[in-house]
Amino acid sequence: MTARERGAAVVEFVLVMVLLVPLVLGIAQVALVLHVRNTLAAAASEGARASSPLGASPADGETRARAMIRAALDDRYAGDVRSSWTSVDGLPGAVVEVRARVPALGLFGPSVPLTVRGHAVREVEP
Repeated sequence: MTARERGAAVVEFVLVMVLLVPLVLGIAQVALVLHVRNTLAAAASEGARASSPLGASPADGETRARAMIRAALDDRYAGDVRSSWTSVDGLPGAVVEVRARVPALGLFGPSVPLTVRGHAVREVEP
């Protein structure tokens, strides 16, 4: 190693890290957003299934969806959960809709709105 090459490893390390750190953080952020979206979608689907049996009401679906969200995520994601009766391909059904704001840049940065829905066919008396 000559005197001119001294310190070159530090400069190369910094140049690589300037590119690598934002890439890794971006991948982690996408993973966080996908985790929240998938968890909310699963909770909405489970809530719709909970409100579809005989004798169940839309409130049962909301309660189930909120419980699942609170078990997996923070309480702030369970704030806007709505459930109602609907028609699923011409059959009586239940729908649970969850609206939340998902952080788009870090855990405490700006957020984007996200809406997911879960549908289930209701049981009816023959």
